[in-house]
Amino acid sequence: MRFHVIGAILFTAQLALIHPTAVVKTRMQVASSGLSHMSGLSVFRQILKHDGIPGIFRGLGTSTIGSLPGRVLALTSLEVSKDMMLKCTEGLDMPEATRVGIANGVAGMLSNLISCVYYVPLEVICQRLMVQGLPGITFCNGPFDIVCKVVKAEGIRGMYRGFGLTAVTQSPASALWWGAYGAAQHIIWRSLSCAENLEKKPSHLDMVAVQATAGMVAGACSSVVTTPIDTVKTRLQVIDDYGAGRPSVIRTAKTLLKEDGWRGFYRGFGPRFLNMSLYGTTMIVTYELIKRLSIKKA
Repeated sequence: MRFHVIGAILFTAQLALIHPTAVVKTRMQVASSGLSHMSGLSVFRQILKHDGIPGIFRGLGTSTIGSLPGRVLALTSLEVSKDMMLKCTEGLDMPEATRVGIANGVAGMLSNLISCVYYVPLEVICQRLMVQGLPGITFCNGPFDIVCKVVKAEGIRGMYRGFGLTAVTQSPASALWWGAYGAAQHIIWRSLSCAENLEKKPSHLDMVAVQATAGMVAGACSSVVTTPIDTVKTRLQVIDDYGAGRPSVIRTAKTLLKEDGWRGFYRGFGPRFLNMSLYGTTMIVTYELIKRLSIKKA
């Protein structure tokens, strides 16, 4: 219980820290012109100029409140899956770094799959709030109005736009992220132990530095691989004016290709790169801190 409470509080603070980069990224990905060809910093300044501070935090309240149950679900499934995998691979003839990497990877993939059921509808709502005012976006007066209009137009299925794309792509990406983090952290600590006295306990600063570095690298690499898919998914979940028929992945990709060519798939790459790097650093440090605080105060 303590693990979940501390996790909800710290992850909420982390979400607020990186939310502005998500707003900038989303608006760049969705805009048909203008914003999509501007730099992330220019878009950030334009949002501040027209909407002030509230503009860069659009959707934060909904995202924060809505994410709390999702955080509990994700953390629980992650820890249970990781413990199960570590037990299953115990005694196998493989390097410890490989075993830890596999356990973290499978846990990350399963946790992401389970979380998708909850997070995709929330993502649809939050992203529509972030892009209010852009051409081609249906005007909605708050999160409940978004739900009503989407369900009225498409049924509950409309709240799960992009679910298949999210599940198919994010789960392997999550597995890669956690696998790389687990293996990298093990290798780094082993290297540090070789260079120093093996009996010397690492300081808190050393632990934070290693975890933050591993998280930042994992997040940055993930953004390079997943940005094209994220751009298509974001537009699929938000844009409604594609003419007759329900928006699809293929139709969304064709429209994006027609608008900007192949470079269009990397719209918002700068803000997403920053978002994923900051997310990787803050998320993993927060995650490890939660575990230590939970054990210490248990």
